[in-house]
Amino acid sequence: MQDLALEKAVDLLRTHCHRVTAVEEVPLLSALGRILAEDYVAEFANPPFNRSPLDGYTFAAECTAGHSADNPASFRIIGEECAGDYFARAVPEGCALRIMTGGAIPQGCNCVVRQEDVTADGEKLVVPFSIEPYTNFCYAGEDIKKGTKLAKKGAKLTAAHIGVLASMGYATVKVLRNLRIAIASTGDELLQPGQPLSPGKIYNSNLYLLAARLQELGFTPEVVGILPDDVAEAARVIAGFRDKVDVFLTTGGVSVGKKDIMHGVAAKVGQRLFWRVSMKPGGPALAYTMGETLGLALSGNPFASYATFELIAVPVLAQISGNDKILPQRAQAVLTDAFPKESKGRRFIRAYYENGRVRLPEQHASGSLFSVVGCNAFVDIPAGTGKLAKETEVDIVRLYKVK
Repeated sequence: MQDLALEKAVDLLRTHCHRVTAVEEVPLLSALGRILAEDYVAEFANPPFNRSPLDGYTFAAECTAGHSADNPASFRIIGEECAGDYFARAVPEGCALRIMTGGAIPQGCNCVVRQEDVTADGEKLVVPFSIEPYTNFCYAGEDIKKGTKLAKKGAKLTAAHIGVLASMGYATVKVLRNLRIAIASTGDELLQPGQPLSPGKIYNSNLYLLAARLQELGFTPEVVGILPDDVAEAARVIAGFRDKVDVFLTTGGVSVGKKDIMHGVAAKVGQRLFWRVSMKPGGPALAYTMGETLGLALSGNPFASYATFELIAVPVLAQISGNDKILPQRAQAVLTDAFPKESKGRRFIRAYYENGRVRLPEQHASGSLFSVVGCNAFVDIPAGTGKLAKETEVDIVRLYKVK
């Protein structure tokens, strides 16, 4: 298949990808950002006992009824309890227990008074006021009641989730297996950052851009590196990942030049799904299957690879991982700048969106990367559109932003 509309290309890829369903149990502190594989329900109330919110004394509030500074209530102090201790006996009427913040309120007690507000002398406590029952009293289950759903299946675990699950004693949780992605660039012209720059060579920015973006989206890619412009060797490396990763992502080698090797690679390792998408930049994208692994080969031009990654790859990654939050979002906005080019075909241009308006950078070339800095949206210009004037209302695609 060739020259597919963007939406048809994405739909086709979605029919050939396999959503992650495998479950693994991981330590709680390793679960941040992972997708829960099952519901988690509170097996007990939290706090599991009535407790004191402050340092003071606990007793039966009814014993202070009618008492005041002129006629204070008096109690016998029969013990002391800190957080983590447990006073197993009931406190008799007329008696009090010194208690610290977080301590379990024992039977026979239904209030707590601050130690600054009362007088204690040896075993005698003097309370110069009356107090209502359940004053300064934290109930069992005040935070979480038994049976409360703590986190739902499919939730992406946040720090708050981790804290709640820890408060209920969970040391491990069951989560979906992480999405497995391998990423490589093709091209004999590429150098890795840190190597000396030599004539005719360029540094491999695409690999770093997309690997970093994958991490922003919550994935941990396996960075393969640079594949040579050799069909057999590139196919050998990629075939080694067959059924070991969910997606093998490459940039470069997808057009019609002498060293555009990915056509031959796709034929050697699997079955081609499509080549070329009706959009600019990044039209010569190629997709193929390799057993259970989906291969996606994007343009080697930096902005073209970035645009097709966001518009083609991200929706597929969202489906496989079950994380729809990373999906690009459609909206409308008003241009603050003119776009002086006609668009014979469908075109996506980088933009900076804020408060219903989009600002355009000066540079729009497919090979330009610097103007991607700060880019958080694409303007979607339909085929057959003329020059765009300032204040034109346009369709935009808002990109997932790391918070």
